[in-house]
Amino acid sequence: MTSANNSSSYARLEARVSPEVKALWQKAADIEGVTLTDFVIASVQQAAYQAIAQHQMLKLNLEDSEAFVDAILNPPSPNEALKKAALRFKQTMQS
Repeated sequence: MTSANNSSSYARLEARVSPEVKALWQKAADIEGVTLTDFVIASVQQAAYQAIAQHQMLKLNLEDSEAFVDAILNPPSPNEALKKAALRFKQTMQS
């Protein structure tokens, strides 16, 4: 019989914090009605998702966003280098 808590199912994480920080976290966990471990895991997971989302999102100022929209709505005509590259691509894909 295998236990759900075997070492291959979970990774261990340890952190040393001051007694004041632990007491604060414990109070918050108690208010939420969850264990300290569950509270810490949920809090860290939420912070991780937020950090990843913030770094994956492109933020433009007004001038840059207007330039972006203008480039999409009014794209420039292809130059010679782009035309040659497109031709090479078509030839490569047909080979």
